[in-house]
Amino acid sequence: MAVADIAEVRRTKALQERAENRTLTRLTIGPSPWARAGALAALAVLAGIWLVPLVWGAVTSFKHEAEAALPASLLPTMGWTLDAYQKVLGSSDLLLWMWNSLVVAVLVTVITVLISAMAAFAFSQTLFRGRAVMQWLTLAAIMMPGQILIVPLFREMQVLGLVDTFAGIVLPQVVAPVMVFILKRFFDAIPRELLDAARIDGAGSWRLFWTIVLPLSRSILVAVAIFVFIGAWNNFLWPFIVTTDPQFMTLPVGLSTVKDAYGVQYAQNMASAMIAALPLLILFMLFQRRIVQGVATTGMGGQ
Repeated sequence: MAVADIAEVRRTKALQERAENRTLTRLTIGPSPWARAGALAALAVLAGIWLVPLVWGAVTSFKHEAEAALPASLLPTMGWTLDAYQKVLGSSDLLLWMWNSLVVAVLVTVITVLISAMAAFAFSQTLFRGRAVMQWLTLAAIMMPGQILIVPLFREMQVLGLVDTFAGIVLPQVVAPVMVFILKRFFDAIPRELLDAARIDGAGSWRLFWTIVLPLSRSILVAVAIFVFIGAWNNFLWPFIVTTDPQFMTLPVGLSTVKDAYGVQYAQNMASAMIAALPLLILFMLFQRRIVQGVATTGMGGQ
């Protein structure tokens, strides 16, 4: 029952998603080939505008430092050089900070997805006393700015002795109420007949969650994991507050200390930024389809 039914439901959901995407495309752009051509031309122009600062930063990272500080020219007139990359990699703990960022981002992603999925399953597929109140509290947490909690969270980390530790960086970031509602919305669409049949066969809540709900939700889980990973990798404020030891600094925090210590070195700053962006670029190239689908299906396009 389980394997065959899950595979059939997965195929049905995939066909429905493709049909919805085609319908959405026709409604958004229109059926006319001229409308499609105009939309593609507009997207090409916007993509070009968005790429200009990225190309500028990449080119600057290969310039000599003296030329990078002068009034700008797009291409280097003194020749291409890897001097900025050599200085950045040789004079700072950049590789250590990248490793710290990777460890923090992976831990935050795994724990956040697991906690959010369990909470979403509880809200979507189970009935318990106080369920409505818990959902309202979760919704209220979404509307609360995270900066409000900085001081109490830091005091809590001090009391627990977690300042300048990976646990102190990771734990406050694993609560993601918005991801709970995104997953709940997806879990609500799982056919209840499938879950009821599994319950009749003797499956409990844990078995439903691990063997039916999670396999059917692979696409949304991957999308949520990618968004959480990117957010954790780029997070600056909380790691900056909770760490002072360079051995535990993440990449955004470490790069800020290098700039403060050595002044403005434009070529080195751009080289550092290119190195910092490389993992996310690789992640996007590997999972670009999942990222686009996640933005389209989770309602995160406006964030």
